[in-house]
Amino acid sequence: MEYIYAALLLHSAGQKVTEEGITAVVKAAGVTVDAVRAKALVAALDGVNIEEAIAKAAFAAPAAAAAPAAAAHAEAAAPVVDEKAKEKAEESGMEGLGALFG
Repeated sequence: MEYIYAALLLHSAGQKVTEEGITAVVKAAGVTVDAVRAKALVAALDGVNIEEAIAKAAFAAPAAAAAPAAAAHAEAAAPVVDEKAKEKAEESGMEGLGALFG
């Protein structure tokens, strides 16, 4: 994750995202640098419009956050139904036990 942050930091500072730049930022953070990961990130970002990727991620984040909220709301309503079903199951179970003992 620190490599991604390094790339974003370089980009926001107006610097070109290079292996050397990522290595320098990660070293400055006190993390041991893995040259392969830095090289792979630079290769993966080749041709990517970082501003566009950030905008798409920022647009998708509110929608992603809304889904768990809707699920939590649905879960809050579900226990009421479950409690009624449990009560009916207990009642019918008790009737069945009464039949066993006459």
